[in-house]
Amino acid sequence: MHKIGILGGVASGKSLVARQLTELGAGLLDADRAGHEVLDDRAVREALRCRWGGDILEPDGRVDRSRVAEIVFAPPPAGEQERQFLENLLHPRIARRLADEQEELAARKYPAVVLDAPLLLEAGWDRLCDRLIFVDAARELRLARAAARGWTEQDVARREAAQLPLHVKRARADVSIDNSGTPQQTRAQVEQFWASLAEHDNPPWSPSA
Repeated sequence: MHKIGILGGVASGKSLVARQLTELGAGLLDADRAGHEVLDDRAVREALRCRWGGDILEPDGRVDRSRVAEIVFAPPPAGEQERQFLENLLHPRIARRLADEQEELAARKYPAVVLDAPLLLEAGWDRLCDRLIFVDAARELRLARAAARGWTEQDVARREAAQLPLHVKRARADVSIDNSGTPQQTRAQVEQFWASLAEHDNPPWSPSA
């Protein structure tokens, strides 16, 4: 089973490429979803409450993710320290979930699995992958896409400051996909990559399987 990781900047279109790969037949490992599930763990909620107080919780007892973002993306050094605490708490738990899900997808005979994770390299989850795709898009375009989500340029800058530089991600990738155009143009590149996986397998598998 091919194990594909997705790299790129904020709002570059990583989730779009991941979704298009799943439409072609790959299984999905969604680190964001796994992170949300981990935040619902009782031990995690209690650790966050002890660290940041009861205001970190919603009235129903669930973690207020927007409040977490305010804390961990605060200006340094406080933001960096709190982000490190959060990552140390969450990342090992997320990694276990991802590894378990990957094993399940392999057992179900998926030809490939794609890992969509904002901090893939930073968290060391590239060890789960044998191929890395870099999703490229101009900064101005990424800022416009982020604005459509309600993020300011400062929000993007704070998140990018917590990640490895784009040139490092680009250098680590095996393949680059340009997501500056239409979804259809991106899909054509994704299909080309998908077909290349099938061609190099022995025996080859059908990319439409």
